[in-house]
Amino acid sequence: MSRRKRLVVVGGVAAGMSAASRARRLDPDLEIEVFERSGFVSYGSCGLPYFVGGLIREPGELVVYTPEFFRQKRNIAVHVQHEVTAIHPDEHYLEVRDLVTGRQRQVEFDTLILATGARPVEPPIPGLDLKGVHFLRLVEDGIAIREHARALVAQERRKAVVIGGGYVGLEMAEALVTVGMEVAIVERLPQVMPNLDREMAELVHDELRRHGVALYLGEGARAVLGDGGRVRALDTDARTLPADLVLVAVGVRPNSELAEAAGIELGAGRAIKVDEFMRTSHPSVYAAGDCTDTVHRVSGRRAYIPLGTTANKQGRVAGENAAGGHARFPGVLGTAIVKVFDLGVARTGLTAREAALAGLEAGATTIRHGSRAHYYPGAGKLHVRLVHGPDGRLLGAQMAGPVDAVLRIDTLVAALHAGMTVDQLYELDLAYAPPFAPVWDPVLVAARQAMNAIRGVSD
Repeated sequence: MSRRKRLVVVGGVAAGMSAASRARRLDPDLEIEVFERSGFVSYGSCGLPYFVGGLIREPGELVVYTPEFFRQKRNIAVHVQHEVTAIHPDEHYLEVRDLVTGRQRQVEFDTLILATGARPVEPPIPGLDLKGVHFLRLVEDGIAIREHARALVAQERRKAVVIGGGYVGLEMAEALVTVGMEVAIVERLPQVMPNLDREMAELVHDELRRHGVALYLGEGARAVLGDGGRVRALDTDARTLPADLVLVAVGVRPNSELAEAAGIELGAGRAIKVDEFMRTSHPSVYAAGDCTDTVHRVSGRRAYIPLGTTANKQGRVAGENAAGGHARFPGVLGTAIVKVFDLGVARTGLTAREAALAGLEAGATTIRHGSRAHYYPGAGKLHVRLVHGPDGRLLGAQMAGPVDAVLRIDTLVAALHAGMTVDQLYELDLAYAPPFAPVWDPVLVAARQAMNAIRGVSD
């Protein structure tokens, strides 16, 4: 009797469990094992700020499926608190350490999927080891931050400093304000959300300040200062800010060291380089999720853009192909959306700055228009910015306005996938009813203004 083929997946969150589940659906006889270093699998890490802020009551609500579910319902062996310490792709085995018992063993595989994710960047500043300094990536991190913040508020110690003005930094600033902290954001760049053009980022600045968040832009963090082993302040290039809690959110870097040590090629951002089938440079190894690079569909360049949606899709492709399929992942647009208090912000494709860096000639058109009929309750103003080439080709889009209104970004995503021009965008038959949109949808208004700008005419 021949031995069953074995698929091993390293990493049990979005990409890893998507890969394992897809492989199981295609091959019911495949032996599948998953190794996850933390104590949770298949959870929504993007929900962690809302858990910290109390909107989600229990960490278990973030978990989609437990290890027991995968074992019982999908015949997938899931091992939590198990760290893969080395992989040997030529010899088809890896080394695993049980973090509870300390036991080490070797595990054989026929095919391997690396879904090792990413980890928070630790800036090269002293004091990050002090008590009260936090990073947010795992469920365990969210639990620790929530417990600490609540304890501080109960003690009337409310000073929180967030280092970094990206998605996580902004969402966590809101969460900490929600639980009663006084929050300051320190960002070394002159704006938050560097993947927005400056005029759109200014709208985010206004919203943060409106809710009492202090912004220190263009200032780098120099050191976290402590007293008795516990954080008491943050030193920047320009000032010292008192702090009872410091959250470091300056981005993530891929967990690609295992792959690199095994001789697997790295790509953009030192992430694992994969092709459209999620194959690495080794024929027995696939990779997916935040540990991999990809291709930007507008610029055509390789890029490192770690997002949850991408991880799930890449995991599904890797799992299908590891089970003998022929699925492909065509690349990304960097589409993202975030809620900052009462402001929704979204982007896709290239900003004007990114287009210039990619060597593309580009212009930009920004409009401000009602999100609903002006007489309908709840109407607000939506800012839409289109980035376009001199031939009218749509290159990217950004939006900021009422939270429900910025979902219009998906219309621009579809337009980019289709390679549309602003003229073709203007021709779209978009839906209208007073509760949802004005007669002239903001997307159409922006497209018309872009057409006029390109032709040098007024409306």
